[in-house]
Amino acid sequence: MVKELYTTNVVNTFIRVAEDCPARVGEEPRPYGGKPTVGTLQYAMLAGAPYKYTSDDVVFATSSAGRALGAKATKKERSAARETFFSKGQACMRASPLGKRFGWGVHADAEGRIAIVAVDSKRYQALAGDPEIEQTRAMRSKRV
Repeated sequence: MVKELYTTNVVNTFIRVAEDCPARVGEEPRPYGGKPTVGTLQYAMLAGAPYKYTSDDVVFATSSAGRALGAKATKKERSAARETFFSKGQACMRASPLGKRFGWGVHADAEGRIAIVAVDSKRYQALAGDPEIEQTRAMRSKRV
């Protein structure tokens, strides 16, 4: 029996910042208590490598399961851990602190690879106004 795997990947989609996002510019997340947060890890992956990773790559790598593997994990161990992780539904990039708190939109291209875009940039405005791209928002931090 084959396990059903879930995905967080999307294509041709722009995730705009949350309606209640306090940031008016793209801010770099800072570690909390000297330790990296999900936001700092996601930012580190995406800021220097736009359109290199898919949402699944980022969500897994920044999860506790992905971080627990370490650099010495074999390809087989990594694959098994990833399969186990995605055998249950996972929060997508709409739930990322980058769009909820730090002012970063997330654009997924036609191949599902993602990049972050600062809310105060011309690129953000262009993507937000593009009728060819599916538009959605990051999740709100507070209930209405």
